[in-house]
Amino acid sequence: MPDPTVVARSRERSRPFLYGGRAHPLLLLSLLIAALVALPIIGVLSNLFVVADAEAQTFTHLWQTVLPEYILNSLTIALIVTVLTAVIGIGCAWLVAVFDFPGRKLFEWALILPLAMPAYVVAYAYTDFLQFTGPIQSGLRELFGWQGRSSYWFPEVRSVSGAGILFAFILYPYVYLIVRNAFLERSPRMWDAARTLGAGPWRAFMQVSLPLARPAAAAGIALALMETLADYGAVSYFGVQTLTTGIYKSWYIFSDRTAAAQIAGVLLLTVMLLMFLEQKSRGRARYYAVGARSVVQPRAVLRGRHAVGAGLFCALPILIGFVTPLLILVHLLIDAETIVISARYVEWLRNTILLGGVTAVIAVIICVVIAYAARIAGGTAQRICNRIVGMGYAIPGAVIAVGILIPIARMDQWSSEHGVALVLSGSVIALIYAYLVRFLAVSLQSVQAGLLKITPSMDASARSLGHGPASMLMRVHAPLLWRSVLTAGLLVFVDVVKELPATLTIRPFNFDTLAVITHQLASDERLGEAALPAFTIVLIAMVPVMVLARAIASNKLRS
Repeated sequence: MPDPTVVARSRERSRPFLYGGRAHPLLLLSLLIAALVALPIIGVLSNLFVVADAEAQTFTHLWQTVLPEYILNSLTIALIVTVLTAVIGIGCAWLVAVFDFPGRKLFEWALILPLAMPAYVVAYAYTDFLQFTGPIQSGLRELFGWQGRSSYWFPEVRSVSGAGILFAFILYPYVYLIVRNAFLERSPRMWDAARTLGAGPWRAFMQVSLPLARPAAAAGIALALMETLADYGAVSYFGVQTLTTGIYKSWYIFSDRTAAAQIAGVLLLTVMLLMFLEQKSRGRARYYAVGARSVVQPRAVLRGRHAVGAGLFCALPILIGFVTPLLILVHLLIDAETIVISARYVEWLRNTILLGGVTAVIAVIICVVIAYAARIAGGTAQRICNRIVGMGYAIPGAVIAVGILIPIARMDQWSSEHGVALVLSGSVIALIYAYLVRFLAVSLQSVQAGLLKITPSMDASARSLGHGPASMLMRVHAPLLWRSVLTAGLLVFVDVVKELPATLTIRPFNFDTLAVITHQLASDERLGEAALPAFTIVLIAMVPVMVLARAIASNKLRS
């Protein structure tokens, strides 16, 4: 008969989240983190049902007047982004993965460079470049002798279509990266079988490669759409009225937090609908890579006009999404009057680095804890917690800001009524909280990917040597995770540097960052002064992009 003590210990090891008959501290900590992430979402959605209250009058007025326009503009921009990112991202991914042509190795990593460009920075740059007094229209008037705007037609960059095209050329790398990996992961035998059966390159792409890459394309497009719907700086500068700008109007102009929360709820439901449709579109279909991935697929060599066409197709998005706006910023910086490294600039840079650094450190610590908790035990509760934490990136910053400020304002009001000196609204703590809700998902994905590379046999060996969960994390996993942890922290840091909507709404009084000051200067049409902070943001954002580009160039992301 087995020893009862041994059986009890075996059961305890099989249920590591039961600690002395109670829930394990790691699970309790994960539940707390998930609750804090879900709090802004609950706060926003709860205001959707406030219809009888007097505070809902502004929302009713907006619904009867401008809210349909906000929704229509948001959906129109989303449609443009969907079509263009699919065409550019899938097309470029197919060309660099399947064919060989001059410049392919350069395009393979350079196509991700537009990710370093915040949308609002590109909006400022192209407005200066394409406006009536800009170099393009001025040159055309001088060349053709046109006297005024009435004598010729020129596309208006500050428009719904202009915003959609701008977002597409910045966000297509989401589609390109995921679809490129999907093309490389598919067995060459599928392609060879299609070609053997008489299918040409185009037919093999449409009937074999594209259907197999459908989940990857849908995931990339969904990411691009979420970033599009979350933007405030670009659409605000273009004067395009969207759901995000409606949130700020209700909050700052009408001073109606309930109406702002209700518009934020509409935006949140739109994002959730996109996520649902992306998953639903797959149905029960499953997409597997059959055959050895180590098999190298021979690339078809393009020559003549086909090679030129492929090169131009890949070069155009790089030129529009990265090179041109970067050159415009450099041109503005060359003007001696705009290059002023003042004490205020140093303060903006310090605030930006402080927020990014603190948020990155906290995010990495949290994600290591919950990812490690899922590894050593798993369980339904832990998986639900990790999914809640992972959904934060899909929530627009404006929605998170509204969802945080409403409960924090009530907490401040309660504390003042009870004589407690607690002021969280408009504080650095509230701002970092918003960043964590928004960007924990970025860090969690990187940490989880690093843990997956550590074989479970190492855990078994550590336990056999007497190491508990904490000791095993510090002495076994931590030394193997440092690259993933560094990557996670770097990604969060850069996302915080670029974040505008949440920072603009929650930041303390007279506490500006590079993103905020760039937006304010550009909104005042002081583009020359905005060039330096905007260029600094781009330089910081280029760090993880170049790390990723280096990995692609050295074939680290291939088989």
